[in-house]
Amino acid sequence: MKTIVHKADSRGFANHGWLQANHSFSFASYHNPEKVHFGALRVFNDDIIAPKMGFGTHPHDNMEIITIPLKGVLKHKDNMGDEWIPVLPNEVQIMSAGKGVQHSEINGSVDEHLSLFQIWIFPNKQNVEPRYDQKKFAATERKNKLQTLVTSIDEKHEGSLKIHQDAIISRIDLDNKTDFEYKLKSGNHGVYVMTISGKVLINNTVLETRDAVGVSETESFDIKTVEDSSLLFIEVPMNF
Repeated sequence: MKTIVHKADSRGFANHGWLQANHSFSFASYHNPEKVHFGALRVFNDDIIAPKMGFGTHPHDNMEIITIPLKGVLKHKDNMGDEWIPVLPNEVQIMSAGKGVQHSEINGSVDEHLSLFQIWIFPNKQNVEPRYDQKKFAATERKNKLQTLVTSIDEKHEGSLKIHQDAIISRIDLDNKTDFEYKLKSGNHGVYVMTISGKVLINNTVLETRDAVGVSETESFDIKTVEDSSLLFIEVPMNF
């Protein structure tokens, strides 16, 4: 089993006043040649956005973009006809940028900060028709069991959002002193595990809030919780 540990305080950080951004991988002005991507996972940003602030209209192409609000309300607008759609905690948003899309993202609250994860994954198809989707996932459905959020558009898995990549994004909330085995889809896949909150042991490595580990070259691995913990799994092909 191969592991790459990314401690929370080793991430790139940018303070823009209205935006506090933590970058697990090279992004914008942050560049680390040892942290460019993990397989098909290109970007993992952990952002806090001030009330009423956000990102003005900007373009994307040929990237699968997944946004997971953790606190507050995100509002999204794009040139596909979506007009300031709210995205709340326990919801997940996906956007296949494909051959090109323009969108805006803002904090929809006048008094509460917005906390979110934004994930970019390289697609396995180029210049597809852009598409947008979002879905609510009940927190009760990830209590000590894996909740699948995103899968490939080529998979028949029901209930998940779809992207153009052989990837699986899932989430779990584990009680203290719980053991959980994560099984990878194939030997060509790796999984990037983010500790949203709590404290766990993976491969004898202690991971606390916002610590992450990339795991590959194994069929499965065990997780042991030291306290109540919430984890996000991003499983992707590694041949990138």
